[in-house]
Amino acid sequence: MAIPLALIAAITVADLLTPREIQLSPLLVTAPAITASFAGPWLTGLVSVITVVDGLLVSAHSDLLGTRTMQTQLAALIVVSVFLVIFSFVRDRHQEELTRVRSVSEAAQRALLRPLPAGLGPFRLASMYLAAEQEAQIGGDLYAAARTPSGARVVIGDVRGKGLPSVSDAALLLGAFREAARRHATLPDVVDHLDESVRADLEEHAEEFAEACENFITAAVLDIPDDRPVVEVIDCGHPPPLLLRDHEVMTLQVAQPAPPLGLGDLTEPGYHVETFDFKPGDTLLLYTDGVIEARGPTGVFYPLVERVLTWPGDGPATLVEHVRDDLLAYVGGRLGDDAAMVAIQRLRE
Repeated sequence: MAIPLALIAAITVADLLTPREIQLSPLLVTAPAITASFAGPWLTGLVSVITVVDGLLVSAHSDLLGTRTMQTQLAALIVVSVFLVIFSFVRDRHQEELTRVRSVSEAAQRALLRPLPAGLGPFRLASMYLAAEQEAQIGGDLYAAARTPSGARVVIGDVRGKGLPSVSDAALLLGAFREAARRHATLPDVVDHLDESVRADLEEHAEEFAEACENFITAAVLDIPDDRPVVEVIDCGHPPPLLLRDHEVMTLQVAQPAPPLGLGDLTEPGYHVETFDFKPGDTLLLYTDGVIEARGPTGVFYPLVERVLTWPGDGPATLVEHVRDDLLAYVGGRLGDDAAMVAIQRLRE
């Protein structure tokens, strides 16, 4: 408020000190205009009233109040001030509506992509999500974890496409996983349930979306038992997990990858489970292709394996923070695609 009030004072003093034929009072309109850029309608109206009253006093002091020129200038000042107050009122209404919409959107996004628990039995977990869309917290990438009587089950996936349709598909898969992770005894049954859910949804919306038949979701589904130092993986066209052990990185490349979810009818029935060592102290890093396909200024893909080697090795939370900060620095602060990561560490006995 100091700036518009100082402008009124400065213009008034300058107008009084200049010859009568030089009129600076039309410049007073800058005060309510500046106020409207940051203040609400009440303050804008107050400054407008002060400006009009000041214009009247200056005109009366110069004996110009009865001239048509001054009357026209004052009328223009009043009209502009009224429009500035209206503009400020409408802008504030829109801002309040936008704030409400954003709060609802953020609540919905948090409910959809729930934060992973810090611990599941003998495992510590951490997750990270970077949405490419501005003002968004999630997109087409997804992850979830569930506790079972014998261990933990984790899924990470990436929906083909972007925007709101991909968020809808991600919500469908997350709901199906949370239901199937506790209901089905074996990992192939879980993945089969996920594939059927995705296919059923695509068939249901086939007439609504012409490209529905082309949609699919890449995913990696893991079963980590408590009593055995292994991890079971079914990879449905997803980037392979990384295993970090004693400052070394190994890629858990499955020998028989399955097709992406939604395309299960294109292959023979049944899913092949790959088993890898997952010993106490080991850490798994799951990620989506938004991480490894992020390009730096030179156009080179982000070298995830090389960058993970620089991690000092202090818990899964520091791992995802390390990769997140390094990834954003590599791409210059802005990703072209959503990126998600989940780190899982088996605690030492």
